[in-house]
Amino acid sequence: MIACKLNPVLRPKRETFRLGSQMAPDGRTLDVDALSLLYDGRRWLPVMGELHFTRLVPARWAEALSRMRAGGITIASTYVFWIHHEEVRGESDWSEGRDLRRFVTAAVEAGLLVVVRIGPWCHGEVRNGGLPDWVAALPGARSDNPTYLAAVRRHFAAIHGQLDGLYWKQGGPVIACQLENEYGGPGEHLLTLKRLAREAGIDVPYYTRTGWPELATPLRFGELLPLYGAYAEGFWDRELSPMPGFYPAGFRFSPLRTDAAIATDLLGRREAAGPPDTQRYPFLTCELGGGMMSSYHRRLRIDPRDIESVALTKLGSGGNLPGYYMYHGGTNPDGRLTSLQETQATGYWNDLPEKNYDFQAPVGAAGQVREHYHRLRRLHRLVQVLGAELAGWPAQFPGRTEGRENTESVRWSVRGDGHSGLVLVSNHERGRALPDRREVQFALRRTDGSELLLPSRPVTLPSGQSVVWPFGWDLVPGVCLDHATAWPLGSVEAADGRTVFLGAVDGVPVELAVNGEPPRRVDPGRRVAAEWRSQDSTLVRMVVLDETDSLALWFLPWRGRERALLASGALRIEGRRLLLTCRGRDAPQVAVYPPIDDHASAGRLFDEIPMVAEGGLQPAEVGLRLLREAGPPREIPLGWTTPPVAVAPEVKDFEAAAAWEVRLPGDWGIGTTPRLRFFYRGDVARVLLGGHLVLDDFYNGDPLEFDLRPHAEVLAGGERLIFEVLPLRADAPILLPESVRPAVGEPPVARLDGVELVKEREVEL
Repeated sequence: MIACKLNPVLRPKRETFRLGSQMAPDGRTLDVDALSLLYDGRRWLPVMGELHFTRLVPARWAEALSRMRAGGITIASTYVFWIHHEEVRGESDWSEGRDLRRFVTAAVEAGLLVVVRIGPWCHGEVRNGGLPDWVAALPGARSDNPTYLAAVRRHFAAIHGQLDGLYWKQGGPVIACQLENEYGGPGEHLLTLKRLAREAGIDVPYYTRTGWPELATPLRFGELLPLYGAYAEGFWDRELSPMPGFYPAGFRFSPLRTDAAIATDLLGRREAAGPPDTQRYPFLTCELGGGMMSSYHRRLRIDPRDIESVALTKLGSGGNLPGYYMYHGGTNPDGRLTSLQETQATGYWNDLPEKNYDFQAPVGAAGQVREHYHRLRRLHRLVQVLGAELAGWPAQFPGRTEGRENTESVRWSVRGDGHSGLVLVSNHERGRALPDRREVQFALRRTDGSELLLPSRPVTLPSGQSVVWPFGWDLVPGVCLDHATAWPLGSVEAADGRTVFLGAVDGVPVELAVNGEPPRRVDPGRRVAAEWRSQDSTLVRMVVLDETDSLALWFLPWRGRERALLASGALRIEGRRLLLTCRGRDAPQVAVYPPIDDHASAGRLFDEIPMVAEGGLQPAEVGLRLLREAGPPREIPLGWTTPPVAVAPEVKDFEAAAAWEVRLPGDWGIGTTPRLRFFYRGDVARVLLGGHLVLDDFYNGDPLEFDLRPHAEVLAGGERLIFEVLPLRADAPILLPESVRPAVGEPPVARLDGVELVKEREVEL
């Protein structure tokens, strides 16, 4: 048994934050205090996800943004990369895929607020951190040098020209802007950038900065809100070993907000510590890793549970703005003068793919919805269910574990008000199998002196699992959920009462306790597990879904009311349409509650919606013709950094690549969203269309997925599609998952094992 004395909620001291215009034309206000953001004076806990509009074709913006909204995102954040708009001095481009105004307008239509990260230096694995070459060459870049600031002033004016009319004070969605990124110089420079932004007209409620690293000179309190981050693992480290340095700390509940593992290439190894005024600000994040890129020297393969666990631990550590980088992957645009990715050749620390910025994000660059999209969506449902209440609950750390080698202690935290709250437990750490936690039981002593045993009988928490257990929740007047060993998922109002949905976790018995009655164990399923009557005789049902169904459950407005839907594919709302993604041979499965027809469910809780199989969606093989065998592998040089790391190949090196022509069937794209899935082994892959590079990949063992939609016109014109693979040596000086690295003594490998044409179709329910 693990004991914890719960603390009462203390009202934060009123502070003065130097914000922009806080009131919208209709009277709505945004504010902040030491604990959370405030919306109309009430605590507010939004969820933010990053998508780079210049890394996605405009035809896909609406789909991408609505997919984010369906995943529980309420704020879309985006960098504004200067080099994407003014690569050539004096020749600005805000058209087509660079049209910021059009993107923000699309976010409005998807029901999202917007945060713009305007730099000028952004990073984002872009050439020069997003500065055009001509700006990077100016004296005193990233300082208060007058020549640099004159260029920044013009750039900020151009950004304002895109956003004017879309600010919160004008009734628009733009509520914040971030200045600079990972900046460690004098704080005065950030104040200069804030002043220039405001003078340009960029007037937003919140001005922010990254909370890392520590500034050379401090800022006056309240000028910029610090936002933090944490990643499961990073591509930027110099080591060729997995999980170096401080990454395991991201899987532990802790009051520390700074992640010392971020940007160790740029900022070096450092202690995780914040300035003295840290606790006067709310704990907000902008860079919880939604995935991770591979650099040439570090090929990382993300486990969906990595992403879920880091997000859960930060929420359990008091985080009041989950903000993901990235939430939606993309593809680098073509440059006019050079390619636009970060490289060692330009004096930066890593080699990144020239085109690929998929980031293994919850939604991939080709639009693929990954497992961690659904795991995060379940977590976001918890945020939406509790909302202002959760934002007001501070975190306690009775189970705080010290030391990277400590794997024996239960990792848990409590968020609550001294009587009601959540117990959050994580038993997953990237790259390390944590033991099953046996005899797990928490003794919570409330502020009124009463004690709660959660659960009433100890349970085992399997390795790899994470749980969120509610306690002391008033569901309706007269019905209190004393505790449950299941995820809170949400509730739906039906004609005869309220139905509350909980989600079981595989391997953990579900126990429900209500209104002081003896706890009962229930089996998960698509049925009512228990029901009670409120003081006014309102019926309250509880449904406990199994883990698979809990990840397939959606709460969306449809047919005139909020409903719970179980769906075999991803759902999203675009305009007034509810769309379901279908793939494969089998008919999609959708069940809805409350039923559309009250008599249609025949005693079942969920009403099964008849669906028919969509023809032509099974994966199809494509034609391949070998053009050339791979030549000898190259000698891999090391770069300029200390310590040095492997340098990515140049274009001329691909003369030794194996190459195939890919031949699509004649009906490859009719009425579908088609993509190619390349199953290959090698060092680096490239996809060329008509001799032009359209995608590349640093091999990490996963297949490469290529969205055909943006290239439909070129493909229809008969241009050849070529796939190239450079050979991979067993002794290559790179970090690669051991399961996919060539064995010692195995000859260099450059292989294409197959290509699938994957088709998806969206149908309107």
